[in-house]
Amino acid sequence: MHLENLSATTIDGQEQQLKLYAGKVLLIVNVASKCGFTKQYADLEILQQEFGPQGFTVLGFPCDQFGHQEPGDNAQIAEFCETQFKISFPMFAKIEVNGPDASPLFEWLKQEKAGLLGTESIKWNFTKFLVGRDQRVIDRYAPTTRPTELRGDIQQALSLPYTSADK
Repeated sequence: MHLENLSATTIDGQEQQLKLYAGKVLLIVNVASKCGFTKQYADLEILQQEFGPQGFTVLGFPCDQFGHQEPGDNAQIAEFCETQFKISFPMFAKIEVNGPDASPLFEWLKQEKAGLLGTESIKWNFTKFLVGRDQRVIDRYAPTTRPTELRGDIQQALSLPYTSADK
């Protein structure tokens, strides 16, 4: 399975093929509005502004599986992101990242890059996956890793030429 074969629902309810992001470096994050890490939205937006023109995109996926920290509906989440953080990167509809109803995207991400001690499950909000231009998962980062700490990894990924994942 490749990222280009997957789709996700945008926060405003539109089905979007993820092949739209082919050739871009992606930081895919499960986010929440009422989490101790919620302030990372600001860092994610900084990265989007800094690296977006070079072919980088943050993709935010709200999730309510950890401590009921994303209780709102998609409209409330979108409003929160706009009013509190002026988010410009794509936000998607609320999903599950673990269990039988887990998003196929997060199932793929977890299979591609296991967590600490080889565990696949997402442990908390703001787990981050860096995906290269070739649609391969470069690395997985813990919720405690601030997004701005990833600058070097993002720059390195952006410096690599785009080649199709099928080659």
